[in-house]
Amino acid sequence: MGSNDSHTWITLKNGSVDLIFSANREKEIAVQNIFPSPVVARYIRVNPCSWFYGGSICMRMEILGCPLPDPNNYYHRRNEVITTDDLDFRHHSYKEMRQLMKVVNEMCPNITRIYNIGKSQSGLKLYAIEISDNPGEHEVGEPEFRYTAGSHGNEVLGRELLLLLMQFMCLEYLSGNQRIRHLVEETRIHLLPSVNPDGYEKAFEAGSELSGWSLGRWTNDGIDIHHNFPDLNSILWEAEAKNWIPRKMLNHHIPTPEWYLSKNASVALETRALIAWMEKMPFVLGGNLQGGELVVTFPYDRTRSQGVTREQTPTPDEHVFRWLAFSYASTHRLMADASRRVCHTEDFAKEDGTINGASWHTAAGSMNDFSYLHTNCFELSMYVGCDKFPHESELPEEWENNRESLLVFMEQVHRGIKGVVRDLQGRGISNATISVEGIGHDIRTAADGDYWRLLNPGEYRVTARAEGYSLVTKKCEVGYAMGATRCDFTIGRSNLFRIREIMEKYNKQPIRLPVRQFQAHRPRERRLGT
Repeated sequence: MGSNDSHTWITLKNGSVDLIFSANREKEIAVQNIFPSPVVARYIRVNPCSWFYGGSICMRMEILGCPLPDPNNYYHRRNEVITTDDLDFRHHSYKEMRQLMKVVNEMCPNITRIYNIGKSQSGLKLYAIEISDNPGEHEVGEPEFRYTAGSHGNEVLGRELLLLLMQFMCLEYLSGNQRIRHLVEETRIHLLPSVNPDGYEKAFEAGSELSGWSLGRWTNDGIDIHHNFPDLNSILWEAEAKNWIPRKMLNHHIPTPEWYLSKNASVALETRALIAWMEKMPFVLGGNLQGGELVVTFPYDRTRSQGVTREQTPTPDEHVFRWLAFSYASTHRLMADASRRVCHTEDFAKEDGTINGASWHTAAGSMNDFSYLHTNCFELSMYVGCDKFPHESELPEEWENNRESLLVFMEQVHRGIKGVVRDLQGRGISNATISVEGIGHDIRTAADGDYWRLLNPGEYRVTARAEGYSLVTKKCEVGYAMGATRCDFTIGRSNLFRIREIMEKYNKQPIRLPVRQFQAHRPRERRLGT
């Protein structure tokens, strides 16, 4: 039925009979129905006639139409979102994505570099673009940031947002935008638009109208990439229960289990490529863009108790993660808006658009938990839109919804403390441990001895230690202004290390001093009287 005022309704006809659309019995496959003739209406009402009794009753529908301009429609003018950014607002196939990345690289050759981190199961390269004032090299003291998208191939909005972001940053840098120039000059940014290109191609071929809820979600060999990482949570929590930390096991950089590294493990090629990339680059902060909701989730993504599905599971950096999540959600046009329409059944706006991952749906082996427990990088998931595969005409509005959030979240990589750990000769010490008193999660220095530790404003006692060196502790204060506080350390060799070094030099034998030298330093014997 159609109406222009929501009061008077006209039943739509297919010839002389009422217009009836047929659905299906398989909940994942979309069915396309077409009106026999164009319908002009502001409102459409659907009356279910019958349903299949063999399963749950559910109806999901999407109506695609063309808006007609109405200068007298106040509500349309008030809600209309128009972007002024001159970007390529369309869905891109794999080849079109590669071409667009090449165009951006040619426009901004001095601040961009294209590279790939590996291949998909079908052989498609996983392309990333780097945005930095010195692309291709890590600069001491400059943090590294990453955005990834498309681990679920049919959640395509994140992919297009990253393609729009790289265009936007290139154009704004060329135009002299000081905010973008500062980001590019002070941060090494990596954008990986399509983690699962095989899945995307399946969803893209079906199109926005017919891709469905699951078509293209998994890899070609049926693996959910986002939850395909090793379960390090269980290893950590078991060690904590046995009081092994820090005597037998560390609270950070937990190694990947041997079984996971074997060829027989059910690990996607795409996941292995991501892990190698995460281990190679000293990432500090990252966000993976997903779809189908409006919320930001933060670790842990798994509960400590088996069978408990909605239990708060905080990390030692709970307050930092909450701030990072809020920085994205609060600057999104809709995510934290309590008056917005909920995507499905849960109203995340009541929680300011953020939630602990395990409190929503617990799952082992998430990318977020692995990143936090195996590397220095704090990783969060951004669910950037209700619709996994929005129509092309909706992309400008979705860009406006997320643009500020994408920038603000990147800027958070400069919150906390940073510095370099050096020896007495001024050389950077790699793999040194940085501990913050009261926070049971440490990080390590990069190859040049530099480090970045995300922290909320406050005063902290920070300790730097490395094997063979004496530890050093100092106070480091984090302010409210953007920009990490400099906190450098100089540490010297420990006495124990120097003793071991000398013993190794003499093949672990006691040092024998010359007899005359020994006698010269021998105290005189006291004579005993009778």
